[in-house]
Amino acid sequence: MAGRSVGRTGRRTSAGAIALATLGLGACSAAGGDERVELEFFQFKPEAVQAFDDIIEAFEAENPDVRVTQNHVPDADTALRTLLVKNKTPDVITLNGSGNFGQLARACVFADLSDLTSVTETVNPEVQQVLDDLGTCEDQVNGLPFASNASGVIYNTEVFEEHGLEVPTTWPEFQQVVEDLQDTDVVPLYATYADRWTLLPTFNNLSGALVPREFWQEMRAAGADAGPDGPASFTEGYAPVAERFVEFFGYAQDNAAGRGYDDGNRAMAEGEAAMVAQGSFTLPAIRAIDEEAPVAMFVMPVGEDESENVLVSGVDVAVAIGKDTAYPEEARRFVEFMFSEEIVSSYASEQSALSPLVDAPQNDDPALELVVPLYEEGRLAGYADHQIPAAMNLEAHVQTLVLNKDPDAFLEAMDNEWRKYARRTTGFEEGR
Repeated sequence: MAGRSVGRTGRRTSAGAIALATLGLGACSAAGGDERVELEFFQFKPEAVQAFDDIIEAFEAENPDVRVTQNHVPDADTALRTLLVKNKTPDVITLNGSGNFGQLARACVFADLSDLTSVTETVNPEVQQVLDDLGTCEDQVNGLPFASNASGVIYNTEVFEEHGLEVPTTWPEFQQVVEDLQDTDVVPLYATYADRWTLLPTFNNLSGALVPREFWQEMRAAGADAGPDGPASFTEGYAPVAERFVEFFGYAQDNAAGRGYDDGNRAMAEGEAAMVAQGSFTLPAIRAIDEEAPVAMFVMPVGEDESENVLVSGVDVAVAIGKDTAYPEEARRFVEFMFSEEIVSSYASEQSALSPLVDAPQNDDPALELVVPLYEEGRLAGYADHQIPAAMNLEAHVQTLVLNKDPDAFLEAMDNEWRKYARRTTGFEEGR
C-alpha cells in the first residue's frame, strides 16, 4: 500500500533521528541528560506511520520514563534482516504476518510472549493460530496479532441493487450472478492480470476452503520427495484449487491481461464493474478514488453449500519483541498499551482492518458486515501463499495458469519448484 512517511514534530523524534536509529543506533538512554529509557519501535506500514505516532504520543504521556522512537523505512523486510545480521534487533517490532515473519520466528529472534497473559488471553485463539501456523520458536508465542485483514470478493452494492442481485453464498449462486450480468453494461468480474500479485487473493481463497490445514505440514515433511509418487504433492492436494481457479477467471473481462490493480479499483469505484476478488486492504484504495464508493465484501463461495465457506484472513500487523532487548519490562509495557481495547479498535477502524480481540467492539464498517461473523466464529484459514517460499515465484506460476488455462502444467511446475527448494535448503523439513 503506498503512503508517505510522516515525521514526528515538537517533542517527538525527528525524521532524521528515525533514519539514524534505523541504521542501528538501537535502544539507549537519550542524550543531553534525559534519563528515559528509549525503545526502538520498528514499524513496517507506510500508511500507518501517523497512526503509530499517535499511539506513541499517548503511551509516552502515561509513561514519562520511556521514550519510543518509531523507525520506518522502505523495504522493511530487508532493513530488519540487515539489523538482525548486525545483532541490532529492535526492541519492539511490527511485521506483516507472512512467511517472512514465520522464518524469523523459527530462527528464534523474537521473545516468548506466552506469559504476557494480559494480552494473550484477550486475543481470538483462531486468529493467534493463523499467526502461529507460519512458524514459532519451539512452542512459544513469538508474535501477537494486532490487526487482521480479510480476503474475499469486493462488490459494488449499487450495481447489485440495480440488477436485483443477492450476494452469492454458494458456487452455483456466484455463477448465476455472473450470468445475470452478462448482457448488461457492467463487467461482472473485473480481473487485473497485468499486476500478477492480484491473482493471489483468489488462489488463497480457494486454498483456504479446498485444502486441509495439515497439507503444509505434510509437504514440508515430504521435502524433496514431494510429488505425484511421494507422500504429498500439489498434483494431488491442489488439483481442485487449480481447476476452480481457471473456472473462476473464465468469467473475467476479455482485456484482463492488460489491466492492473489501479484499473480494477477505479472500475469498482465508478460502477463499471460488479465484483473484484481482493482483500479488505483494497477498500481504502477504492474509497480514495471516491470516498462514497458503494462497495462491500463477501466471502468467496466455493462449494455447493454455504457451510463450506471459510474466511481467509491474515494477520496484517503482528507485534513482536526482540529476544535480546535490553529493556524487556518497558517493551512489554508498550505492547500491553498497544493492545488496549480502545487503541486496537481505533486502529482497525482507521485502516479497514479487523480487531483480533475477543471482547472488543469489532470494526463497524458496513463494507465488512458480511465477513465479520465468520471472523468472530473462527471459521478462518490463513493465506496459502505465506506457506510457499518466495523463491518458488508463485505469482509467476498463477499468472501462467490463468493465461494458459492448464492446471496439470501448473501442478507439475509447483511440485518441481518445491522439490528444488527443499534440496537446496537446510532444515527445510522443520520449516526453517
